[in-house]
Amino acid sequence: MAIWVVRAGRHGEFEKKFLEEKKVYLTWDNLNRDLSKINSQKELRNLLAEIYPTNSEKKNITHGSQIWAFSHKIEIGDWVILPSKLKPAIHIAEVVSHYHFDEKAKDPLYHWLNIKWLQTDIPRSNFDQDLLYSIGAFLTICQIHRNDAEKRIRVMKNNSWQTTSEQRAKKVIQTAEDTEVVDTDLEELAKDSIADIIIRKFKGHGMARLVDSILHALGYATYVSPEGPDKGVDILAAKGTLGFDSPKLCVQVKSQETPIDRATLDQLVGTMQNFQAEQGLLVSWSGFKSSVDKERANQFFRVRLWDRDDLIENLLENYNNLDDEIRAELPLKRIWIVAYTEDEND
Repeated sequence: MAIWVVRAGRHGEFEKKFLEEKKVYLTWDNLNRDLSKINSQKELRNLLAEIYPTNSEKKNITHGSQIWAFSHKIEIGDWVILPSKLKPAIHIAEVVSHYHFDEKAKDPLYHWLNIKWLQTDIPRSNFDQDLLYSIGAFLTICQIHRNDAEKRIRVMKNNSWQTTSEQRAKKVIQTAEDTEVVDTDLEELAKDSIADIIIRKFKGHGMARLVDSILHALGYATYVSPEGPDKGVDILAAKGTLGFDSPKLCVQVKSQETPIDRATLDQLVGTMQNFQAEQGLLVSWSGFKSSVDKERANQFFRVRLWDRDDLIENLLENYNNLDDEIRAELPLKRIWIVAYTEDEND
């Protein structure tokens, strides 16, 4: 069975709908035609030329191949990967129905496949870098198969969605036959590369050191708990030279390989009361379970939640002001590239 990447809109605007309704949709605007009645890719390209008269022929070919895959090639039993745009996570589902069309549906949700979620919120850090490269293609819909991707991802399912020790030990050899030429989201790829270095060098108590350096760069005086049991707080931080000004923060840092649950958030809130802290920061490298995400609004004026992407964003924004020791362990250089989108590449 094949494995496909299907994206929930350019900015992840349909991701919640995909997750809650257990469907993946084809999200092309104005495509209100039953694609099951289209008998060839040439016929589909002619339809696209009619619906999108300002598109170039190349764009209609590129879009047509993706639309054809969704409506004619994805089979029951295939797996679908949904890379999240809302968090550093990947969702994986199994297709359980053939293509559906509803002309009365709200644009652009005319076309869908029913799915069952095998696992949601798998941390991106669980996947090897070459798999993330394939998953990061700009295409909205594509099949991934380079470097034996299908077999390796299916093996991950039986290992709690972790790369096995055998897979880590085996060097992946890339040949001309298994290389896919794809336009990849280089920003996401760079972020994954930075994440890989961070988790190797700063896992465990080292992650608290990294967060502490960011807080220093933001103007906080801090106290870092020694390595070992932390009694619910890794860092105490406050503004001012000596740390006597507001706001006063309690910070909890988690570098574990699974998203954290509501109990950890509740523990931090209790710790804030014990230390008479006004605000809290909960850092979880592998993100948060839905029970925590649901509390974001309730805790908005008291607690901030940082996942992997939030941590990296704050690190990059304050990199030049980080401790020299941290920058020596994490050498980065800013570069500029032209940021093409999928449509601009067509």
